[in-house]
Amino acid sequence: MNTNAKKREKAGAFLRQSSVPIMFVIICAVCIPISGLSPSYLINEIVTRMGRNVFLILSLLIPIMAGMGLNFGMTLGAMAGEIALILVSDWQIVGIPGMVLAMIFSVPFSILLGWFCGKILNMARGREMITSYIISYFINGVYQLVVLYLMGSVIPIRHGSIKLPRGYGIRNTVSLLNMRQKLDNLIPLTIAGVKIPVMTFIVIGVLCLVIIWFRRTKLGQDMRAVGQDMQVARDAGINVERTRIISIIISTVLAGIGMVIYLQNMGNIATYSSHSQIGMFCIAALLVGGASVDKASIGNVFLGVILFHTMFIVAPKAGAAITGDSMIGEYFRVFVSYAVITVALVMYETQKRKRKSLEGQKLAQAQKGEQNKGQKEENEA
Repeated sequence: MNTNAKKREKAGAFLRQSSVPIMFVIICAVCIPISGLSPSYLINEIVTRMGRNVFLILSLLIPIMAGMGLNFGMTLGAMAGEIALILVSDWQIVGIPGMVLAMIFSVPFSILLGWFCGKILNMARGREMITSYIISYFINGVYQLVVLYLMGSVIPIRHGSIKLPRGYGIRNTVSLLNMRQKLDNLIPLTIAGVKIPVMTFIVIGVLCLVIIWFRRTKLGQDMRAVGQDMQVARDAGINVERTRIISIIISTVLAGIGMVIYLQNMGNIATYSSHSQIGMFCIAALLVGGASVDKASIGNVFLGVILFHTMFIVAPKAGAAITGDSMIGEYFRVFVSYAVITVALVMYETQKRKRKSLEGQKLAQAQKGEQNKGQKEENEA
């Protein structure tokens, strides 16, 4: 009986933890046949989107490890990557050299923005996620000021093709045709009609190995200790505030590099909107993969990208087949991305309260046991 109860308890815990991935597997299983998309097209799209998005989503893992939750502030890194790409486009440096230079140039911007974000999050301890979300809006205003007014008037922009007709400010779309999919096509490979961006996956694989190695370093262990209990980490001699800032800086730098990879795949920059939803969709994909606010793995990243983007591909077609209006599918996938984040946050808060309640009950029972023991000893005396 005991064994059966334990098995049921384990099964219940697994279902609770994996409820979001299971829901998405069901949604995809229903929508794929309705959409009528061919398997080769679907696999091609999923592989392309994996190459485009995985690096960005991996940038979220470090702050989670440090106990700072889902880093909506990764948008700051995305903006740094866009500014670097605009400058490189103006300098007419194309192909892989242009990409590498944009990555290098994004790093100092990302470090500065990450340090600023980390400083603010240290002041808002316990409210990191909502604070990072609001910071991304604030920095977006600064970004708009830079690209709309300062570029061309204060920051020299030579090429009229990316400037607004008035002589300053950047156009709504900046072409990256000379850089488009250069990384993806560097090592061409097609298997059964499926185009595989080998070099992009090699870069992603290297980052995965770096993250695995980083977790075993002294700094990585410090971050894990801070994530588990800040007070215990502080008592152990760890500089908690510095460690948390470093985790946000690393995340922002990786997001900047990831944005360069993302945009070279797209082939253009939507100057004022490319970054606006990137944090939301990356976080939604990570949560769809079974991650939580306080625990995430590389496996969650890959599973999340596959499930979330499969839904993104098939939802418009399935919506059109069911209702005759493809916009229904568009609304559905945007609704789901927000719903997933909401459900994950509610579940996290509920589980956190349950843990606190159980800990309180155990503490009360322990205190009661001590009191009973004391009374018994007094009576015996």
